[in-house]
Amino acid sequence: MADRPKSGKSHKEERKEYTYNKLKGLGQEIIEDIEKNKVPSLKIPSRGTGNIVFNDSKRYYELGERYGKRSLGNVKQIRKVGQMVYVGNFCKDLVAREKTATIREMYYVSEGWGISFKTQQESNIIGEDLEVKLGVTREDLGLMPEEDGASVYGDITLLDEVEINAAKMGKSGYTISPTIDQVEFLDHKVDKVLAVETMGMFHRLVQENAHKRFNCLIVGLKGQAARATRRFIKRVNEELNLPVYICNDGDPWGFHIAQVIISGSAKLAHVNDQLATPDAKFIGVTASDIINYDLPTDKLKDVDVMRLKELSKDPRYKSDFWQTEIKKMLKIGKKAEQQSFSKYGLEYVVDTYFPAKFEEMENQA
Repeated sequence: MADRPKSGKSHKEERKEYTYNKLKGLGQEIIEDIEKNKVPSLKIPSRGTGNIVFNDSKRYYELGERYGKRSLGNVKQIRKVGQMVYVGNFCKDLVAREKTATIREMYYVSEGWGISFKTQQESNIIGEDLEVKLGVTREDLGLMPEEDGASVYGDITLLDEVEINAAKMGKSGYTISPTIDQVEFLDHKVDKVLAVETMGMFHRLVQENAHKRFNCLIVGLKGQAARATRRFIKRVNEELNLPVYICNDGDPWGFHIAQVIISGSAKLAHVNDQLATPDAKFIGVTASDIINYDLPTDKLKDVDVMRLKELSKDPRYKSDFWQTEIKKMLKIGKKAEQQSFSKYGLEYVVDTYFPAKFEEMENQA
């Protein structure tokens, strides 16, 4: 993705100007073809599996160099080109007026365009095509998901229309906005981020004052982290220089939730540079934890075994750490949830487990 302009403008103003100019440029590209008596066409990076590559140096998936071409001279492509132009114009209006629309709302708005979408999946794909073409995120375009954001608790002060401190908003903390790139970080008094998969663990940590004990931000991921959550984690890691630690359920699905935060997903290869946090560390629950802490477990199902074997061949899991933990989990044939530490009491995870994990991380540094 291209670099944003360097100026004295706020993060929000900078991204708005960049996105608006990219959208304006899309229309100008078509106009210039017409003025040259050329059939208008658009080059769009391919999102096919053959063009998704894992960049070892960047440590995340990205798109390769293959492009596709959509031309108004191809009868089969006229509709898609028209839809992209309509979506681009719709988004340009959103950006100019500093408004947002959910992807569902855009689908219904298109009913009035005369070139509407047959399904929401079709409109979602055109939105993704626009992301890829312009090198911006869906959120920059003013298009929002339907799901609620994750929660953050701890001593960080943000400007999200009004000034907010995430440790002073009740026990649920600050809900990460889909427009997180329009939020300014004003101040913080923490030295790390602890992201946990379940809201049950999030609330346990808040109740036990883990944010004070470990001087950290606590992020409740709500399962697979939403794009806004991943963007927030990347921003605090890069802009505030806060190391990120992830603790999920000890199973292949928990492993993958962590890895998507660390190295991004193949599906979002076109925006992983904005979402992936390659320096984030997975600290548990590992197969080693299951053994060392004698945790209550469930037997791996066939689907778990198959998924672990898939992960072992994934380039994101090629490190000795991941290979060891995957093999160990397959060997013991067991998995465990985060809450399984409650076997030793509700406070155990804060009093014993996380202190040991953070000490282990410090020793490895």
